Amino acid sequence: MDSDKEVTIYDLARKLNISIATVSRALKDDPVVSKKTKKKIADLALEMGYRSNNFARNLRTQRTNTIGVIIPRINSYFMSAVIAGMENVATSEGYNLIISQSSESVEKETANAVTLFNNRVDGLLVSLAYDTDSLTHFEPFIKKKIPLTFFDRTVDQKDSTCIQINNLKAAYEATTHLISQGRRRIVHITAPPKRNVYVDRLQGYKQALADQRIAFRQDYVIVGNLSQEAGADAAAHIRQMKPFPDAVFAANDNCAVACMLALKQMGVRIPEEIAFVGFNNDPVSTVVEPNLTTINYPGYEMGQVAARNLIDRLGGTSGIRPTNTIILRSELIIRESSIGQKTV
Repeated sequence: MDSDKEVTIYDLARKLNISIATVSRALKDDPVVSKKTKKKIADLALEMGYRSNNFARNLRTQRTNTIGVIIPRINSYFMSAVIAGMENVATSEGYNLIISQSSESVEKETANAVTLFNNRVDGLLVSLAYDTDSLTHFEPFIKKKIPLTFFDRTVDQKDSTCIQINNLKAAYEATTHLISQGRRRIVHITAPPKRNVYVDRLQGYKQALADQRIAFRQDYVIVGNLSQEAGADAAAHIRQMKPFPDAVFAANDNCAVACMLALKQMGVRIPEEIAFVGFNNDPVSTVVEPNLTTINYPGYEMGQVAARNLIDRLGGTSGIRPTNTIILRSELIIRESSIGQKTV
């Protein structure tokens, strides 16, 4: 046979002297075909280099069995956990994931959406970039009734589902914990307040202060991109503050740890002089000394729930309204970076 010619089920049937229907059923793992015959066909298919014609099948079914995923950053432990959860569910249901990264840019997010739409994904899972302020690039999906689910960084959108935690409550608990340890000059390191997660965490921080009759200070809110560099910059800024703050609540662990390390290098004792709470429960939180108090954000579970919800909608089995918001539980994990009374 010509090595450039694509092997078909007709070739397999002819070689084994069996019907085309039997070959087709065997390749679809139909229980009608015996295991012995299935193995014989599978072995020959592998030997001859047979490839399933997904393109033709997709034309017939109007499905590609692929789900598009747009995330802000791939180099994030939290997002890696989310993707692992999605992949676990998607693979078990016969779907593949096409993962793209916006790099915190609405322009790249828009280009990713166009590419995934043109690749005819069956559904789309999205966590929005920092600067996304319009959702027009998702309208083609909605018009085509392609299921759309937002997770983590979400926004209310017609005919879509949102998967998130109660960020306000989590931030409230983190700030209240610091206050319970005698801290009153609490700095909040966060990102630009365009995304729900950072708006809600700031609100939870403010509410905890108000409930304990501590005045909110705008100069105690440090806004950056929550990178390690931003954490080091925040430390330099905090070191110059007078009076010196006695606690930091950071909106992610990487930024919190970078800030902690920079202050330690400046001779600041943690938690004696300044206590720390982060967010996400990244592995780095248990490596840094002292271990970082943080909010456990269930990334793997979030990925599983997002994928399951989307696939259920694709199958028409979801009883959940598409505009529903699903709230997952989070948990404050107290470690050495925040416990004990401060010293002067």
